[in-house]
Amino acid sequence: MPAESKISRREIDRLLVENETHDCSEGGKNVCVRIVAIADLPTRFGDFQVVAFHSPSDQKEHAALVRGNPIGQEHVPVRLHSECLTGDTLGSLRCDCRDQLEQALTEIGKRDLGIVLYLRQEGRGIGFQNKIRAYQLQEAGLDTIEANEALGFRPDERDYAVAAHMLASLDVRSILLMSNNPAKIADLRFHGVRVEGRIPIVIPPNPHNRRYLETKRAKAGHLLEPASTGLPEQLDNATSPETPTSSRTT
Repeated sequence: MPAESKISRREIDRLLVENETHDCSEGGKNVCVRIVAIADLPTRFGDFQVVAFHSPSDQKEHAALVRGNPIGQEHVPVRLHSECLTGDTLGSLRCDCRDQLEQALTEIGKRDLGIVLYLRQEGRGIGFQNKIRAYQLQEAGLDTIEANEALGFRPDERDYAVAAHMLASLDVRSILLMSNNPAKIADLRFHGVRVEGRIPIVIPPNPHNRRYLETKRAKAGHLLEPASTGLPEQLDNATSPETPTSSRTT
């Protein structure tokens, strides 16, 4: 990646110094992350920089894959992707997580500017073990939301305050969110992120995830659309900027 099209060495040094003294000691409801390192990351999707974040309150590590220099920029294409070991790493066909991640990286890799936030919120926030328990319940006939609720969880336990803080740490002024989930837009706006538009993620279903995707559409309000040749950008005013919802499913 040419030096002029990425976060400069001077800006990296400034961000690291600022984050060394960034106070995350309050904990509680004040979600906080620190930038701890930034490095080049050439990938099969294009050249990126990877930003490592640390959350002192829960000791989780999150990542931002950055294309171009988003500092001070508006209308930055952003994908929020929650960790999915079974999909992202093992290639599971029960979900569309890996397909969404790869499509977002491919699309951003074609652009001069964009960010993928990789959030350590496995299983929509319930963790790996509970996700596999939920799979067992789905094999007994429950859908993905019913299975979470049967285990005592909300349909979606994720919190996008972490993502909002990561974007603020990179001084991103406004974003175009790559998502089919109106609740993500509402939650980010609730946490102070200016979401100026939406870029749909179009993934054709397969026989193993068709019910899962239909549940997201019917019960979680996802804006699932027919397959198309492109990713049209559009404003999405379907959600309130004031109140986040609990039905957030990818």
